[in-house]
Amino acid sequence: MGLQIPVGFTEKGLAEFAIPGWGTAYVFGLSVFAETLAFLTLGLVRPWGEVWPRWIPFLGGKGIHPVTAIVPAASGAIAVTVLTTWSAFRWDQAGVTMAEGSFESGGGYDVVMACCYAPLLLWGPLLAVVTAQYAWRRLGQRSQDALQPLGGGA
Repeated sequence: MGLQIPVGFTEKGLAEFAIPGWGTAYVFGLSVFAETLAFLTLGLVRPWGEVWPRWIPFLGGKGIHPVTAIVPAASGAIAVTVLTTWSAFRWDQAGVTMAEGSFESGGGYDVVMACCYAPLLLWGPLLAVVTAQYAWRRLGQRSQDALQPLGGGA
């Protein structure tokens, strides 16, 4: 859409979204924002999700408290699951607020749009699974550390 490739929107439809113009920046900005959040998910399965990278001032090299990652990730999982589920049930309503002649039905555009958006239905539940595994691993590790005797023996 941001590149003005016809994916079902007519010239009139693109104009409604101010494409070309500020709408193009919005579409690309929204894409970068979503990809950044998706990239942060890797922190739940990579070591940099447990220790702040050294290049971050004042925090670099320090451990990340598990709740610092768990709360935003769990909130994101819930929000994405609710939003995508709600949107899936309203899929037939897509485009009803657009002016007549802004969107072309048929011609395979509906299938292309469905294929582009369908994977989003998995993002929330998969993020929830990864978040739960991170919480289990990090909080369970802290519980085990707490149970270790001090001084190394009896």
